[in-house]
Amino acid sequence: MNDDLPLGLFGLLVALLLLSAFFSGTETALMSLNRYRLRHLAKSGNRAARVTEALLQRPDRLIGLILLGNNAVNIGASALATVIALRLFGESAIWIFSVILTVIVLIFADLAPKTIGALLPQRIALPAALIYYPLLKITYPVVWLINLIANGFLRLLGFSPSEIASHTLSTEELRTIVAEAGATVPRRHQRMLLRILDLDAVTVNDIMVPRQDIADLDLDKPWEHNLTVIRDTEFHRLPVCRDGIDNIVGVIHVRKLFPDLAAGTLTEASMLEKIREPYFVPEGTPLTKQLINFQQQGRRAAFVVDEYGDVQGLITAEDILREIVGEIDSVTQPADVGIIQSLEDSFIVDGGANVRQLNRLMSWSLPTDGPKTINGLIVEQLESIPQPGTRVTVSSYPIEILETTEHAVSRLRIFRPGATTAGKPAREVAPR
Repeated sequence: MNDDLPLGLFGLLVALLLLSAFFSGTETALMSLNRYRLRHLAKSGNRAARVTEALLQRPDRLIGLILLGNNAVNIGASALATVIALRLFGESAIWIFSVILTVIVLIFADLAPKTIGALLPQRIALPAALIYYPLLKITYPVVWLINLIANGFLRLLGFSPSEIASHTLSTEELRTIVAEAGATVPRRHQRMLLRILDLDAVTVNDIMVPRQDIADLDLDKPWEHNLTVIRDTEFHRLPVCRDGIDNIVGVIHVRKLFPDLAAGTLTEASMLEKIREPYFVPEGTPLTKQLINFQQQGRRAAFVVDEYGDVQGLITAEDILREIVGEIDSVTQPADVGIIQSLEDSFIVDGGANVRQLNRLMSWSLPTDGPKTINGLIVEQLESIPQPGTRVTVSSYPIEILETTEHAVSRLRIFRPGATTAGKPAREVAPR
């Protein structure tokens, strides 16, 4: 019987080493799981995923169970190796068996299983969770006592075990995930998701139609003038005002005027019967907030006002949608955003062109965290109204001033980054 005993001990030793490999590999797999993919599987009805998610709600308990089992089998394996060494070769072989066992545990019961667990976390963790869940119930008193001592020590170090399960993502982390989605998410959808994340940093001032570009119906002007505006306008809605845009009395949906206009019976009085009260929002409102405001108010357009109540511009729901998905109209042309003429390596641009619209249509990267127009960017950088012929570089884009007025840059030429600009400028100003 004693001759058979070492063979039985060898079998038990192998079993303990397999258990050690199981504990090591599943620990790494469980800790390497993608929590958001796991949550998706759990919501889809996967039982193993639901059990795994429940275990990971308190990872301190799960780790306590795994370490308890791993240390128990490793100590048992060490004891068995000592017994086998004594039975076969005597005390002189104990240290040899200890070295051999250490190498075996390190390679086959620790390093290799952990590597496999890191490479295949979902395939290993989900089945293992079905084993750990009842095992945790059975050993809960022991695990609870171990965690009580360990968590008390963590609190002394300033850590709260109750916060371990927090896995919220910051906006920047979410942006990185979207940007690295690769083929999983189409490139166009990635851009849309990233723009949605940027909405909090964009305000109504950034994308509104400035007040000087708002087409209106002024009741103090002759009716014939307003009738011409109604016939020729390309806008769906027009503000109705008295003595200037700062005194808006209502908004008219142009489509509602078409029947009377076609019949030749449209009058100022009949138009005023169809106007709707204007909707005002303060400047600086984030686009995320304004989008919610549009939904709650049942409106699709609003006038942006400053702290004094003066109208600064017009913002529509379509403007916000365009900020997310890009240009909605597939036939949008460069001229629609202020590009007057396109040359081989440069573009002649209107000084009042909106920077964000130019970036979106032309795939440029002009700065958008300051002035909203090209004229504003140049004046801010030079701190004066430049003379025609002046050249300046804005974010690696060489710009030549072509025409100016007393108060602004009216026309300029924007070169592609790195383009060779011919001719010596009348005055070149380095950026601040």
